[in-house]
Amino acid sequence: MIDEVKDRLDIVEVISSYVPLQKSGRNYKALCPFHSEKTPSFVVFPDSQHWHCFGACGEGGDVFTFVMKREGWDFRTALEELARRAGVELPSRTPAQVQAEEEADRVRGLLTAAVQYHHHLLRHAPEAEAARAYVAKRNLSDETVEQFLLGYSLPGWDNARAYLTGRGYTVEELVKAGLLVQREDSSSTYDRFRDRLMIPIRDAQGRVIGFGARTLDPEGVPKYINSPQTVLFDKGRTLFGLDLARRAIRHEDRVVIVEGYMDVMQAHQAGFANVVAQMGTALTEPQLRQLQRYTKRFVLALDPDTAGVQATLRGVEVAREALEQEWEPVFDPRGLVGYEARLGAEIRVLRLPRDQDPDDLIRGDPQRWAALVEGAMPVVDFYLQILLEELDLDDTKAKARVVDTLLPVLRAVANPVEREDYVQKIARALRVDARAVLARLRSAEHRTARARRGAARPQERAPSRDVEADLEGHCLSVLLQRPALLSQINEAFRKSQLEPLGGQDFQDVGCRAIFEAWEALLTTEHPVPIEALHTQLPTDLHARLEELLTPNEAELAEEQLVRDVVLTLLRLRKRNLKRLGEELNFLAIEAQEAGDIRAEQYVGALRSYKETLLRTQQALAQRWGW
Repeated sequence: MIDEVKDRLDIVEVISSYVPLQKSGRNYKALCPFHSEKTPSFVVFPDSQHWHCFGACGEGGDVFTFVMKREGWDFRTALEELARRAGVELPSRTPAQVQAEEEADRVRGLLTAAVQYHHHLLRHAPEAEAARAYVAKRNLSDETVEQFLLGYSLPGWDNARAYLTGRGYTVEELVKAGLLVQREDSSSTYDRFRDRLMIPIRDAQGRVIGFGARTLDPEGVPKYINSPQTVLFDKGRTLFGLDLARRAIRHEDRVVIVEGYMDVMQAHQAGFANVVAQMGTALTEPQLRQLQRYTKRFVLALDPDTAGVQATLRGVEVAREALEQEWEPVFDPRGLVGYEARLGAEIRVLRLPRDQDPDDLIRGDPQRWAALVEGAMPVVDFYLQILLEELDLDDTKAKARVVDTLLPVLRAVANPVEREDYVQKIARALRVDARAVLARLRSAEHRTARARRGAARPQERAPSRDVEADLEGHCLSVLLQRPALLSQINEAFRKSQLEPLGGQDFQDVGCRAIFEAWEALLTTEHPVPIEALHTQLPTDLHARLEELLTPNEAELAEEQLVRDVVLTLLRLRKRNLKRLGEELNFLAIEAQEAGDIRAEQYVGALRSYKETLLRTQQALAQRWGW
């Protein structure tokens, strides 16, 4: 079915509906829609039905990849929309899927009715006078109130229940939507939100999925109440304001992530439309992956008064010493650096002035806010700055503790050149010899490597599956059945100075969709329930998923499996790089013959691709004995 959709669509026709393409020989060119540029580096190849940007962003793929990135769609939505465009009828959904979607649609309708109800109360109800005064005190304009559809919930225990059941919704549906709370003895229910400013939470498509509610009592606790987890709302996967910020994020090629609803609303009102808020105290990888569809440049605006940066650092240290404890840091530099490596992103930290949050700063001095965004620091630089603030540089033991605290963060830096540069920077700041810091780092890495080798149990080598028949399917099958291998494989890639595994490694659109859905679930659920993975994929991919989950006849030792999959992935990359190199070489020759000024750009890009291909071949030959 997926292949039928691709066969019926012409990638040139689809992309030209978004971007004005100009014919250039056999191919088409345009300014890249995913980053700012003055010289066209975005090329569409009709022969291979692929596109690629040979400029700053380096993105590429097929027609599915393009519309997913351009529209911010998941694979399911992209398949449905492209199938409709191609006139392809998708397989019928199962009864369970139909029921689940009908339930979700019903909850969406209920939440929309609740938004209208609460918004009307804020505008007209006498009881909402304190809420209106609070909105005015925060300098939120009428336009902002309408844009975010702010509302008010009446005091009392059953006002929302009475209104919404009167609109035809059941008590059970209100509980499922998170609007009612079921008493512990199940005897009755009551309104979750009472006498609060109501802030609708919407998904990336602008559909209401939940609420945040702020108390209007200066002494009221908790200050905010959020909807519980529902069929629609998952705070670990939700970003407040994303539906309104998507276009600005893509246009500016940067997103600023703040901590509060008011911060987002004030930013948008002041014209800083590329601002969103994380839900909860910890920024999650699924949230970053959502944003990655629009940009790879993230700025994290930390509020020093939220929990205290020093307390946060102590929390990170405690967690490092006792990993079995449950913890949820406000700021985890090691995790953010790891996100950078996995996402190929740039994450910077904006440190706000003391006693000011983004809301205060933007209202008082919007130009200073803009300057702070521009001056945001890399994660490791920020972390080092905080550690040095109260350090006595004459205390040798204290300096040693700083180095040991930074070691896990340094080890998370994937690029060896960056890691070496940070070692030098830390040494200068602490006034110690860089060789001592580097020796400490390498000692920690060697201890970790020995521990991993000691944990591995050697087994007899079994005959491996014929990977030539289906390289991508073989690789994905092993990963789905042994999720723990992913981190080991990415570590092997980093040691060979290669990018970690990503969806772009799979040219088959079905394999890529399955891998990306699985990887997203893997960040929040371990082990990943296969039922959950099914719900993330269109029906057309279920049979393929079951095939990939069929156990192999031969059980290989873990060490051999890692080697086998790494070899498979490197061969895939070598194949893909060769294809890109051939297309780029053709473009360079064509431009040179035409006297095109872009010829030099293509030659430079070709040189870069050849270097990457050479590193891949060296990794195959030297490290993996291919």
